Amino acid sequence: MSTAPPPARTRVWPYLLVAPTVVGAAFLLVYPLLRNLIISVQHFRMAELIHGRAPFVGAANYTALLADPEFWEVVRRTLEWTLLNTVLITGLGTLIALLLVRLGRRMRLAVMSALVLTWATPVIAATTIFQWLFQSRFGVVNWALDQLGLHGFREYAWFAHERSTFAILVALVVWQSVPFAALTLYGGLTTIPNELYESARLDGAGAWQTFRLVTFPMLRPLFALITSLEVIWTFKCFAQIWVVSQGGPNGATTTLPVYAFQIAQSLHKYDVGSAASTLTVLILLVALVATLRRMYRQEGETS
Repeated sequence: MSTAPPPARTRVWPYLLVAPTVVGAAFLLVYPLLRNLIISVQHFRMAELIHGRAPFVGAANYTALLADPEFWEVVRRTLEWTLLNTVLITGLGTLIALLLVRLGRRMRLAVMSALVLTWATPVIAATTIFQWLFQSRFGVVNWALDQLGLHGFREYAWFAHERSTFAILVALVVWQSVPFAALTLYGGLTTIPNELYESARLDGAGAWQTFRLVTFPMLRPLFALITSLEVIWTFKCFAQIWVVSQGGPNGATTTLPVYAFQIAQSLHKYDVGSAASTLTVLILLVALVATLRRMYRQEGETS
């Protein structure tokens, strides 16, 4: 029994529905990316910005950038920043998700409400709060440490030291990102049948063995998704770093997005800044592909 094909109007209608989204994405994402790529192969400084004529220079901007030792130092720092934040966010998010499963209804609701409020706090507002907390003279952190007998932290200038500034920024990004990981993993944990945990307990499995043999295999795709998203978000993190330190002190918190912005806006080298942005995207893609391939390869070995 043959069925008649749908009319042409019915076949076209789904494409018309998604057309505004596709056009908007192309305008907001594809066009800036292509424009950035074009500027990166031109000589584009302040004069070219004014008169609009930029000569083609090929890969000269990329060559100059790759030959700069500072660029590779920034790359190393960015990878360390991304790895540290991703591990902390995923680890703490997993622990909180496991805690939510074991809490009572009221405590679970209270913790989840706190997580949602933390997640909903605007980036600049949260960054300002952390600046107040660690303010040298009137900050709550210095006051609390002084009250605990650590008088060396009285009027301690946290943002004047490289390691402390880096640590505060890590704490800020982790604090903002953990709620998403925790709530997402908690949603995944609620889908795992209790029979699997009961079987593991009957076989004598402890807490770590249960997580390794039951929880993680069941939620492996979810862990891959969260890890990938956290790599993207922390790698391209800009607003928090720029508001708190603008890449300082002494470049200790300068990551690739901040480095590209500094070159383009402070030095007015828009061509080199565009090349740095393009390389940032490429490095991020390589890191994501490597992460996903490793996680799905492990999934294939265990399945």
